[in-house]
Amino acid sequence: MSDLPSCLTVSEKRELYELLKEKARRKAENKLLDYRPYAKQALFHASGKDFRERLLMAGNQLGKTWSAGFETAMHLTGRYPDWWHGRVFDKAVAGWAAGVTSEVTRDSVQRVLCGRSNAIGTGAIPKDAIKDKSMKRGVADAVDTLVIRHGGGGDIQASESLLGFKSYDQGREKFQAETLDLVWLDEEPDEDIYTEALTRTNATGGMLYMTFTPLKGMSNVVKRFLLDKVEGSNITSMTIEDAEHYTPEQRLAIIASYPAHEREARTKGIPTLGSGRIYPVSEELITVAPFEIPAHWVQICGIDFGWDHPSAAVRIAWDRDDDVIYVTSANRQKEQTPLLFAATVKPWGEWLPWAWPHDGLQHDKGSGLALRDQYKAQGLDMLADKATHPPSENEEEGTGGNGVEAGVMELLDRMQTGRFKVFSNLNDWFQEFRMYHRKEGKIVKLDDDLLSATRYAYMMRRFAITKPKPVQPIKYRENRYVA
Repeated sequence: MSDLPSCLTVSEKRELYELLKEKARRKAENKLLDYRPYAKQALFHASGKDFRERLLMAGNQLGKTWSAGFETAMHLTGRYPDWWHGRVFDKAVAGWAAGVTSEVTRDSVQRVLCGRSNAIGTGAIPKDAIKDKSMKRGVADAVDTLVIRHGGGGDIQASESLLGFKSYDQGREKFQAETLDLVWLDEEPDEDIYTEALTRTNATGGMLYMTFTPLKGMSNVVKRFLLDKVEGSNITSMTIEDAEHYTPEQRLAIIASYPAHEREARTKGIPTLGSGRIYPVSEELITVAPFEIPAHWVQICGIDFGWDHPSAAVRIAWDRDDDVIYVTSANRQKEQTPLLFAATVKPWGEWLPWAWPHDGLQHDKGSGLALRDQYKAQGLDMLADKATHPPSENEEEGTGGNGVEAGVMELLDRMQTGRFKVFSNLNDWFQEFRMYHRKEGKIVKLDDDLLSATRYAYMMRRFAITKPKPVQPIKYRENRYVA
């Protein structure tokens, strides 16, 4: 009370002190009211409206568990804020929240939802919404089930939601039988547990969302979202740069504190691929802010044809003075005809030459035209021959071969020596770069469309050209003309 204004009487100070204490209590017991997500967390929430399976893959201590906890609280209570763009349940729900062990679930998921064990009601679920709880046997302070008041205002009718706490160490069998509206898995589960948990939501058309740091590398669960991209699934990646509660100095200190081989997983949410990664290079080494390409630099584009897998195109610029390659544009689209895809990339410049792979010579059954010719008909300046490495001295053009390994090794060498850069805004390109890996020594040919297009453009860089200067109009004057 000593901090209160001295002009007040003792009685007034006491009354004001009690009011402030009550205000603090109400705030602590209704944190849901003040929750505001960071941009990437908001993106994760919004994706729930369209996707049944979601993954927020992020580094450590970036707010992934926190955000999923508050979303879970909204679904359980029916209390959605005005800014909410995600899925809305207009009835009470039944759900599970799970972690690796009962102890870990208590210390992470339960703590975020309920508050600490000696202050239940100070977490994401408002205290006045917690109607009842039962405790788990054999694990101190661990909650087994929550009964949550749902709705009671506006269009949402009053009823009761149920939330059960699970743990992966209970085994797959403990994730069977129940029918649920939602499941939240915090930390990465094994594939069999994931499948069982997802199955619980089949009958209701419910949803499952996960929050974890991918320390297991390219597991089947990660692969489901990053490579397989199963229909109805969505992934949101969050790095330490997206966590607004850290200062730049704190970010640098945190990054430096992690072992080098775990740094990208723990700060960027990038799966640890270890020796299987094709380009084991830090992103910082190849990332550069976008800038205007100097007029004397030569440029060329590369295209990778697709339909079921995306068609992909990149534009590269070559600073021949310093021998540095820059990837300046990238576009990746699935199920696009040559007409549509060409229309997307033509604005890069109709003067640009295009490198293409050997399957560009395949003929379409409908039109009878080769893929190369279909794109050429849409206004892209396709090179005469498929992409090959430069021929040896005194050898004919086209005899250099098109081996993938040779191109990959050349690009890796450039990355490691600072002679290969990528504009920082090319998110799809970096996503492929992070996942490009080998299995049993062989390159995994999945989600490498932009990287393949990059390799084709690089292989044919000898055909890159400078941007033509605009043609000056002819000015007529007194029966004479000046160009």
